[in-house]
Amino acid sequence: MKIALFGIADIKPGKHNLKDPRLDQANELVEADKKTHAQVDVIGEDGLLDADAILATQETRADLILKDLEFVETRLGRDPLEAERVVLEKIQALLESEKFVLGSDLTPGDLQAVAAHSFYTNKPISVAAPGELSNPEALLLRAFREAGYISFLTVGGKENRAWPVRKGMTAWESAGTIHTDIQKGFIRAEVISFADFIAAGGETQAKRAGKLRLELKQYVVQDYDLLNFRFNK
Repeated sequence: MKIALFGIADIKPGKHNLKDPRLDQANELVEADKKTHAQVDVIGEDGLLDADAILATQETRADLILKDLEFVETRLGRDPLEAERVVLEKIQALLESEKFVLGSDLTPGDLQAVAAHSFYTNKPISVAAPGELSNPEALLLRAFREAGYISFLTVGGKENRAWPVRKGMTAWESAGTIHTDIQKGFIRAEVISFADFIAAGGETQAKRAGKLRLELKQYVVQDYDLLNFRFNK
């Protein structure tokens, strides 16, 4: 995923590891050749509209609202069609109340009427408190979660690894983040919840305790599930 910075100079653009301490816990319990964190792409202000999420300050949060408000007022000044005009006026009222497009009471039909336009405040926006800027790793992890992303784990052998996915993704969709061949040949997902994994003291111990479940394609992956995919090669 891409996180755009707006008004934050303490974090440099580029790939950043999401240093979730749960991966360290897993690494202590399961031996592997290496440990690989989930990653995010951090981009600058020029990529705001291309980003999956925005990380701003309290001051630049207000600027995002103003950017959208200026755009809406410009569009309304060009006498748009009735359907678009009605929705733009709703958005204008939201923005003037310092509310975002995302999370508002706009209906799918409303959003369709303005689908040709991109709004800064229709993206997940995390606001950094001044004290948080000294810990950019924790800040990026918070922005990742607030944008609706989680990670799942694969452990043992060559690598203990966290894989980023959108919250709500199925086991079948998540398999594709590792490799499309695994998704195409998907049979079952072996699942151990992270809580069961920790409580049992490891993957093998969790299996012995009967905590491994076999799930089908439509299983919704939970945060930090341990997954192993059975698939036809």
